[in-house]
Amino acid sequence: MDVFSLSRAWFDFSFENPEKIKPTHTALFFFAIEHCNRLGWKEKFGLPTQMAMDAIGIKNWRTYSSAFEEIVNWGFFRVYERSKNQYSATVIGIVNNTKATTKATTKALSKAIQKHSQKQSKSIAVIDIPINQKPINILTNKKCLMRNSEIFDYNIFYQKIDEKYKKYDLEYYHAAILNWSDSKGKMAIDWIATIRGAILRDEKEGKAKMATIVKSTNPYNELLKPEYR
Repeated sequence: MDVFSLSRAWFDFSFENPEKIKPTHTALFFFAIEHCNRLGWKEKFGLPTQMAMDAIGIKNWRTYSSAFEEIVNWGFFRVYERSKNQYSATVIGIVNNTKATTKATTKALSKAIQKHSQKQSKSIAVIDIPINQKPINILTNKKCLMRNSEIFDYNIFYQKIDEKYKKYDLEYYHAAILNWSDSKGKMAIDWIATIRGAILRDEKEGKAKMATIVKSTNPYNELLKPEYR
């Protein structure tokens, strides 16, 4: 699976179903491809709703949700886990859905593109799309709002923060710093460091919020995230 095969499958489907496709669908699908590429082409990855809406210029959640569900129904997204709240992401996979089109459609689209290309032959430009094999940050070495950072997705934040901090109520600190960033317009390069700093300040003042430990007969219970206990 690569950018070009995904693009071909999508536009074959679009060519065959022009009454279904809206610009929102295409923008969302290709943003998901871009996000997946930045994460090193993971089979399953988190797609934060608010980040996607900001990236493609959608202000209304219903509009976004409708476009997302239609792409799922058409077989281009596979949903592995639904978002639990506004701070977590829906875990999806991108599907190279060649079954959504027919050979006749592919041939017709190819002829249409070839005909157009002949008219543009005097202005050919080389297109080289960088393919990332390793995850990279959305905004590397640039200050940004927390909601525009990779760790806006709580699941990604939880995976990246050091184990020694998992005894604290990380959901509380994640939400509190996100609210602080949004309300004050605060930006940072390393939001995990900012959250760690908040935890350590509270620890020093004796008011750190600790993760709730639920008593269980399971000997591994304390190693689990609170929502899985």
